[in-house]
Amino acid sequence: MTEGGDGGGCICGRIDVHAHFLPEVYAQTLARAGLRTLDGGFPVPEWSAAAAIAMMDRQQIATAMVSLSSPSAHFLPPAERPALVAEVNDAGAALMRSHPGRFGYFATLPMPDIAASLAELRRAFDDLGCDGVILQTNTDGAYLGAPAFAPIFAELNRRKAVLFLHPTSPACFEAIGLGRPAPLLEFPLDTTRTIVDLLYARTLQTNPDIKVIVPHGGAALPALIARIAAFASVPFIEPRPASEAEVFETLERLYYDLALSAHPVPFAALRAIAPITRILFGSDWPFTPEPGVARNIHQLAEARGLSDAEARAIARDNAERVFPRLAQRQGAA
Repeated sequence: MTEGGDGGGCICGRIDVHAHFLPEVYAQTLARAGLRTLDGGFPVPEWSAAAAIAMMDRQQIATAMVSLSSPSAHFLPPAERPALVAEVNDAGAALMRSHPGRFGYFATLPMPDIAASLAELRRAFDDLGCDGVILQTNTDGAYLGAPAFAPIFAELNRRKAVLFLHPTSPACFEAIGLGRPAPLLEFPLDTTRTIVDLLYARTLQTNPDIKVIVPHGGAALPALIARIAAFASVPFIEPRPASEAEVFETLERLYYDLALSAHPVPFAALRAIAPITRILFGSDWPFTPEPGVARNIHQLAEARGLSDAEARAIARDNAERVFPRLAQRQGAA
């Protein structure tokens, strides 16, 4: 079995649930803030719809669900975030309208302002037609299990919405980052940290209708799941999961994208905690350059024990169940 860019047969029509965009208003705001690098030295990439579509065509990606990467709007003072977020969400909706079938988008929220975030959430779903919401793993050092964020999760649960999680630098990054960019180590650790917070705050358990997508193959969760579960039996931790089994069951029903994670070692670990039906394709472009995207696709094509049907499920079929409009569009085509 071979996939896009490898020659021979290919799996076409991939749905990329982990892609990013930098609309002009966002790129200009970063530049005005003097941010030429992000999260400890990672260069701000160039982005355009034309470049995205060209890359997608070369890698047999039919649709990309775009979102803002780190630092989202968090580099601005809280009072200035709602205006930028609204313009970014308008740009996402315009991109989707301009290129039917090629793009979807996850709306950004002006966290930590709960009232403004709920208002923007409703506008993004009801007026703009977004495909879901993206939340960074922490907002100004507050993690997603914090009680203050409960209304956001309640509304997402009521809507049975998609929630895409994305890592960002922890508040103490300068002290623990080892002088290297956050995507190297702190991004997967911060993803794991916020999932643990959501588990132990029981946010995931009490909002079971949210379709949560965890990035980068589940980050460190496959390696730490047994340890995370074991602490559920420690009586002095409150709140906490009801049992070790509940931890495994809750993580099993989340979705996981494979951005930067199709290498045999992390992929095998992910498959040990999540069924194939919960694994989705992700590129992380343009923060991951196209050669890295192609390498990830090739590694997935070479995965041991992965049937053609399972490869198709990861490439597209699973995402069609998460985003039914794409299945309807494919059927019409």
